Amino acid sequence: MTTDDEIGIGAYGTSGEGVGGILRHRIDDFIVEEISDQKVGESGQYLIVEIEKRNWDTHKLIRDLSRVLRVSRNRFGWAGTKDKRAITLQKISIWNTNKEDIDKINLKDVRFRVLGQSNKKISLGDLYSNKFQVTIRKIEHSPETTLSRIERIAEELSKNRGAPNFFGVQRFGEVRPITHLVGRALIEENPKEAVMTYLTKTYPDEHPEAREAREYLAETHDFNTSTKLYPKNLTFELAMLHHLATKPDDHLGALAKLPENLQRIFIHAYQSYLFNQTLTKRIKRGIPLDTAIPGDIVCFKNSVGLPDTNRLQRVTSENLDGINRLIQRGRAFTTAPLPGYETPLATETPGEIEREVLAAEDTRLENFKTKPAKYASKGMRREMLTNPNTTYNVTQDELHTNHTKATLNFTLQKGSYATILLREYMKLSDAE
Repeated sequence: MTTDDEIGIGAYGTSGEGVGGILRHRIDDFIVEEISDQKVGESGQYLIVEIEKRNWDTHKLIRDLSRVLRVSRNRFGWAGTKDKRAITLQKISIWNTNKEDIDKINLKDVRFRVLGQSNKKISLGDLYSNKFQVTIRKIEHSPETTLSRIERIAEELSKNRGAPNFFGVQRFGEVRPITHLVGRALIEENPKEAVMTYLTKTYPDEHPEAREAREYLAETHDFNTSTKLYPKNLTFELAMLHHLATKPDDHLGALAKLPENLQRIFIHAYQSYLFNQTLTKRIKRGIPLDTAIPGDIVCFKNSVGLPDTNRLQRVTSENLDGINRLIQRGRAFTTAPLPGYETPLATETPGEIEREVLAAEDTRLENFKTKPAKYASKGMRREMLTNPNTTYNVTQDELHTNHTKATLNFTLQKGSYATILLREYMKLSDAE
């Protein structure tokens, strides 16, 4: 089973041959910048800081900043978790902190620029889009063949009004894609399974020392010894293990040792997995993502041109033609569910697909009204397509003899994944 299969992705949105190649050969082969309208001024309880980081995981950076500043992680806010192996530019907010404190921070490969203050905390989703510059290296085709393939896929994407808006592996864990499995256990109100999945499930690409420690814990449930076996860099796991060493049956307490943002990601990841499955089934049935059919639910464009999933309308045979005219003009968008206890489901054929996905998982919408309440989710609809504005350049790869590189520049709406767009151009997996 491929990683794509594990996270619910089983189809492509384009049929053109990919270029292959590798990503992130160098850190600066992957550059991402947040685009937002965060207002800053000279007053407010939140300090707004722009961070340029190189090869840093967002959660680890926030944890280290909280230690350096000696403040709770709950004081920090950010709009999205960025790729680790990349150069990323993003904004964070810090409650009740001053510029002088930031000026004293010296972390390797991180630069800080205080932008001002605000009375509004930066929260998940508080951005318009992300701008990317990504270089694919070690392509085995000639520059001419590479360019031809990229042009064909770009043409298909344009004709289809974008790529399938799958959630990428970052949502699930790049080395250990398990967050959705933890989320499913929480939805089933089985915190013990959630904890043990997070602590013990192993994957081949993980460091052998970590894998061996997880295998030991899975066999023995010896939390005390495991606190000594787990590598020191697994700080989240160690925090849970130290709690379980004294309270072995308090699984909810162990989960509470994780950052709030990470705890919420577990439920979101399970919803994302179900969303990916829904898109896969729709594509495999030959139902387009850029055209509504009776039973669909669409959303409409907001004031900045992005899909507004708070404005929904059901598609019927009576309004079908009008809705599709709006889709053609970029004013409406087909959606699929991120299931929750208040999420509307489609009807007719689209609804059949959505219910098949839930049935296959033995999951019902009311399951998302779970206890404790912080793990409950109302859910929402999400647009099925992400429509990038892409330019590209193809040349010889100066780092690999007789190979080609392609640099793609594109912008994606918030919540969409660069790796999903790149997947269409590279075609590395065996998904059909």
